[in-house]
Amino acid sequence: MPSPVDIFLWGAFPYIAVAILITGLIWRYRYDKFGWTTRSSELYESRLLRWGSPMFHFGLLIVLLGHILGLFIPDSWTAAAGISETVYSFLAITLGIAAGVLTYAGIALLVWRRRTTGPVFLATTVNDKIMYIFLVAALTAGLATTLINASTLHYNYRIDLSPWVRSLFVFQPEVALMARTPIEYRIHAITGLVLFAIVPFTRLVHAFAAPVHYLFRPYIVYRARDPRNLGTAALRPGWKRSDV
Repeated sequence: MPSPVDIFLWGAFPYIAVAILITGLIWRYRYDKFGWTTRSSELYESRLLRWGSPMFHFGLLIVLLGHILGLFIPDSWTAAAGISETVYSFLAITLGIAAGVLTYAGIALLVWRRRTTGPVFLATTVNDKIMYIFLVAALTAGLATTLINASTLHYNYRIDLSPWVRSLFVFQPEVALMARTPIEYRIHAITGLVLFAIVPFTRLVHAFAAPVHYLFRPYIVYRARDPRNLGTAALRPGWKRSDV
């Protein structure tokens, strides 16, 4: 029988975190559009940023894809595709460790840059520091969970954790499933949910600002080139001075 704490953590808290995420994004978009930015510090320092940012973003993308595949694709689907549980576990652990190390190295480099580069450090707000704490905590918990599972190979998270995640989407959370998962998985889940909840109030909000509108914006016209508007004047390149 799940305890009241389990019911709150695995039956209510996920919805609270998502509600804060959605309402926070709406609030931020309506009242802080100009603050919806990464507050780039590339002008202050670019050498470390050139290495750390791609490592972090590409590693995080692989981590997210791995979570989506592991949590939303049932094991019966991979078995039907001819992928055994042994092969799946090997691929998941290998790619998970590689992506986790890459992401962790990237964020470590970015934190080091922010701490040791004077102008970047001065531009760092308390909000940024809190964001880095929760981001590093979630990455640390995820990488530690993968390493523990790699060393013991004692737990198949697609039996308990994945069905629990899918049950949230049909508003019938299977609390008992998540409550019996190993402690490292529960810690990772809590840090991840907290990170989701604070995203709208940090620079991480830029993840929801894909510049899709750039694909549909009109061309910017700097000078009319219609000969009918030039009278008898000859056409000339725009960079040459006019005698008129």
